[in-house]
Amino acid sequence: MSKRLLALLVNCALLFTLNFMQGCGARRTPDLGRIFAGVRGRKGKRPVIVIPGILGSRIVNQKTGEVVWPSAFRSDVDGLSLPTTPDLANNRDELVASRIVEAARLAKIAPEVYVYYHLLRALEDYGGYREGDWANPPEGGDQDTFYVFSYDWRRDNVESARLLVKRIEALKLKLGRPDLRFNVVAHSMGGLVARYAAMYGDRDLPPEGDALRPDWAGASFVNKIFMFGTPNAGSAEALAVLLEGYSVTEGLRPRVHLLNQLSRDDVMTAPSIFQLLPYGPAARFLDRDLRPLSVDLYDPSVWRRFGWSAANDPDFRAAYERGDLRGQEAPTGRGTLAELDAYFDAVLARARRFHEALETQTADAPVKLFAFGGDCEETLSAPVIMRDEKTGRWLTLTRPQSLRGSDGRKFKRDEVVRAMYAPGDGRVTRDSLIGTGLGGGGRASAFYETPLPVAYAAFACDLHSELQNNRTLQDNALTLLVSELTS
Repeated sequence: MSKRLLALLVNCALLFTLNFMQGCGARRTPDLGRIFAGVRGRKGKRPVIVIPGILGSRIVNQKTGEVVWPSAFRSDVDGLSLPTTPDLANNRDELVASRIVEAARLAKIAPEVYVYYHLLRALEDYGGYREGDWANPPEGGDQDTFYVFSYDWRRDNVESARLLVKRIEALKLKLGRPDLRFNVVAHSMGGLVARYAAMYGDRDLPPEGDALRPDWAGASFVNKIFMFGTPNAGSAEALAVLLEGYSVTEGLRPRVHLLNQLSRDDVMTAPSIFQLLPYGPAARFLDRDLRPLSVDLYDPSVWRRFGWSAANDPDFRAAYERGDLRGQEAPTGRGTLAELDAYFDAVLARARRFHEALETQTADAPVKLFAFGGDCEETLSAPVIMRDEKTGRWLTLTRPQSLRGSDGRKFKRDEVVRAMYAPGDGRVTRDSLIGTGLGGGGRASAFYETPLPVAYAAFACDLHSELQNNRTLQDNALTLLVSELTS
């Protein structure tokens, strides 16, 4: 091999590793500086609220100030697990949300991981917005300003939505603009929080059996919602997380290795994770022959039958009953298995009701949705449930592998991938983002085939954790945002 060819290959490999090049060819991205040069200085733009997704807000101890998330190592004092009692609203600890996670250096020798930094800089540098303070908004903060809504992403999404409503109403009062409506830019789960706030305002979920009637109270303060990778029909990856825990480095570029991961124990205590589970037609399962399998994902007996989540793991239950799991017992002392099971029943019922509330649409929704996502990655859509031939135990496959059917037929891995996966961003499928298959009686768009009020959608080839930083999607979103002036 010639030295020149060797040097070319080495340079190509280095550039690929650094993600500045793709296949030794330049990755073409829009020059946002040039594109928006003529409108960056436009005054009077409608203000924006930015809502991060799960893991996107810093979690700190409100007494000590210790940053518990993001952090390379687990805290010696605080875990990320909430208490597990059936009184979901009062399962609290000493942790609160602070700022959005712009960037994080998760280890001394690791490079910084940019989470929402590039999104916020795009709003400032190309859109001509400035960041505002909720408590002390700047003069003229009713235009050309963005406000970041940080929240405790472990907690119930309805609770977070109601907190958002209170924050907005207080901000409007400070600005002296009772008529002010904001555009919302939301990533992932943040889009669900925004949608609930728009549809129901400060109302809690009604009791089981009561009719769900969105009154669109949030239309008094929300103009449009720009969703980046929002799982409107849920995500099968949420089930995988509840089964296996969550590696926060998966999908990050560059990849780093941490000791602070979200364990199965952690995620089982977070109502928000259950509210990300797939719903309706999106809740698909397959048997060992890759045929559809009917499963009620919100029935606690199903979870117990298949041994899903830490709450149904014998070792976890034994440790829970002994009182070995700090922070998950009742505030009065050691937890009981009856209490754990009651918690599990309550959190699943709440998740089903949350999805029902978002699915219920009206014919003429006053708040339109704008969807931005990825559809180039194989994304889990239908886990496989089968019995282990040796042990007789149930297995749930969330990652593809070659299989042998009930009649002895061998399915190659590629066949299993096609059955289990669908186009998406690696965590949220394209269909979930735009709400394909959801019911609710709303008018379906002829193009997007969804009852949701999706007015526009754009897609790019990127991972879920990078969508908000994708320049092509930022180009689309900014084009729509900067064209709107405060009325």
